[in-house]
Formats: sequence, C-alpha cells, structure tokens
Amino acid sequence: MSDRIELADVVGAVRDGLVEAAGRGADKRLRFELGEIQMEFMVEVRRDARARGGVKAWVVDAGAETGVSTARTHKVSFTLKPMDTATGQDWLIAADDEGDVSGFSAAARD
Repeated sequence: MSDRIELADVVGAVRDGLVEAAGRGADKRLRFELGEIQMEFMVEVRRDARARGGVKAWVVDAGAETGVSTARTHKVSFTLKPMDTATGQDWLIAADDEGDVSGFSAAARD
C-alpha cells in the first residue's frame, strides 16, 4: 500500500506546520498562545521486519477497505502540549508584540 502514512510522519507534519505558522506570524501584531492539541487517528498496526521494534503504526482512512490482511486497525487518541524547547514555556504563534485591539468595538474587547 503506497499511500500509507506513518503515524510519526503525521505528528511531525503537524509540528512542522505549527513552526511554519509561527514564522509567518513573526511580523504580525496579533499572536496566539498555542494550547493543547488533540489528535485522533485510525491506525493499522503491522509487523515490519525492517522496523527495529518490529511493529509500525500507519494512519488509515476510516472508510478505506483494507482487503485481506493480517493487520488490525485501532483508534489512537492523544493530546500534545506544545513547548518551546529554548525557553521551556508554552509555544506562541506570532510576534512578541501584544497587539492592538483599538480597532475593535468595545463589545468585542470585553
């Protein structure tokens, strides 16, 4: 199955996307504190003689037909709490500037 995506690659892609978002927001006045990230996937667990641990987890489409296989599918859910490795603090998406809300209505600021 050539369209399989390894679970580690999916999590890595999310990480890379967040780093990219932080870079794009570096010159913006509004910033976001990144909270916990909840992820849920259907995975197919297969023995893999090439894998050191002997088992790999592949993200699968919940509606896809797997055909005849010795693999088992499982639902995997987990929560990630992003942390800036340089500071040990929560990760922020954007610039250090607190931003300006003066352009918003009073109701929106409250």
